[in-house]
Amino acid sequence: MPAEKDFIILLNQHQKIIHKVCNLYMDAAADREDLFQEITLQAWKAYGNFRGDAKFSTWLYRVALNTAITYFRKEKKKPEIFTSEHLPEDRQAETTDPVEEQVKALYAAIGDLSRIDKAIVMLYLEDYSYNEIGDMMGITANNVAVKMNRIKTKLREQTPKHMQTA
Repeated sequence: MPAEKDFIILLNQHQKIIHKVCNLYMDAAADREDLFQEITLQAWKAYGNFRGDAKFSTWLYRVALNTAITYFRKEKKKPEIFTSEHLPEDRQAETTDPVEEQVKALYAAIGDLSRIDKAIVMLYLEDYSYNEIGDMMGITANNVAVKMNRIKTKLREQTPKHMQTA
């Protein structure tokens, strides 16, 4: 039972990671709950193989992202969480705040990215290094750097000119 207890403690400490992944990939609350349960189940199944070479949070991100991507393939669902018409109600209110408009435009542009690119952006925004992102995604740090440059270019192209900052 000690492994189960340790897992529950670690999961409770890092459950925000799972929530971020669920919010990134699922629009409806029921779908987010289903994905949360699936990620938790897959993390528990894989916990016996966790050697502690990386931080638990890094390992959990990898399990969560891989589970979310697999979940989509299995369920054939299209993520729409970041499209402007699907923002949570409290974020749909009209605003004249330019910063909030920029955030909405960025989320809409991120919503148009592939599932893999969304995961890379999420980890980048969490201040993970290219090496850490590469470890989590199963690609090289150099590949992460190339992908991030392409993603940044794509996001710049999708964001209206008047909303871009220097």
